[in-house]
Amino acid sequence: MKTTKALFLFLAAFALTACSSDPEWADPEAHEKTIQLNEKYGPLMIGTWHYENSSDKHRFFELLTFKDDGTFTGKRTWQSRKLVTIDGKEQYTDWQDVEPLAGTFTGKWSLRFWSPEGDTGVKHNCLVLYATYDEESAKSYMAYSYVADFDYASETTLCIRGYYFNDEDGWANYQRGDAEPNIK
Repeated sequence: MKTTKALFLFLAAFALTACSSDPEWADPEAHEKTIQLNEKYGPLMIGTWHYENSSDKHRFFELLTFKDDGTFTGKRTWQSRKLVTIDGKEQYTDWQDVEPLAGTFTGKWSLRFWSPEGDTGVKHNCLVLYATYDEESAKSYMAYSYVADFDYASETTLCIRGYYFNDEDGWANYQRGDAEPNIK
């Protein structure tokens, strides 16, 4: 009985000293860099951003509003057309909405320092976006399920690697503020 009681007291003492309220991160360096990334850029992310990219065959406009609770809303307008030959003459078709990839959407965002490819990949700054379309007919489509390379955010510019389009410099350079698309 004394042995059982001593063993019980030993195990209880061990359990109390072995437990800690501090979490142990699988990758403490990535955790610390994620905290630093959020401290530096998190407040700058909050607000509304817009991006527009056009060519002879496409017109793309996106408006994103990031909130400090980790949610965001968006609106995307996207049109395309084709160059066709009719009676031996090349001409463009009429602009058509790219369905179902246009519309409004709601989701969650976060800044992270990690490797989207897993533990073996090179870790870098990322903007994680998950969102579904708001319209009932498009709810089964993801507006975003994307880990974007994140370059920076400032008072005027949000610079990420775009999912659909990028500028000539290889980045999608969103501008701060509400705007209307130039798409007619």
